[in-house]
Amino acid sequence: MKKLFAVVLAGALSIGASLALAAEPETRTVGALYQDKAALVGKEVRVKGKVVKVNNGIMGRNFVHVQDGTGDQSSNNLIITSKQTAAVGDSVVITGKVVLNRDFGSGYSYPLLIEESSISPAK
Repeated sequence: MKKLFAVVLAGALSIGASLALAAEPETRTVGALYQDKAALVGKEVRVKGKVVKVNNGIMGRNFVHVQDGTGDQSSNNLIITSKQTAAVGDSVVITGKVVLNRDFGSGYSYPLLIEESSISPAK
């Protein structure tokens, strides 16, 4: 009976770990996000890149600009909002929700924005 319980428990733990991994979004490039932005609206995405600019404490959030060397002049800079922040030069992994045509007023309008993001150091 103990062996059967151990096998069932091990199988359940394995399934749980697989489900946790499956729930994590695929890592995309900045250029790919711009290319596929219409299909990604409202979905959670993950991006790895380097922080190139930070504006903290604006409208209760931090605006972090991330680049990864992909995209062209109009699609190489990803702007994210987060309660967390990072420093210019940090390599980070961003996970957040895709929003299009976000207009905060006063000239602050973004064709693509990743909101409610988590920021962690890239490994």
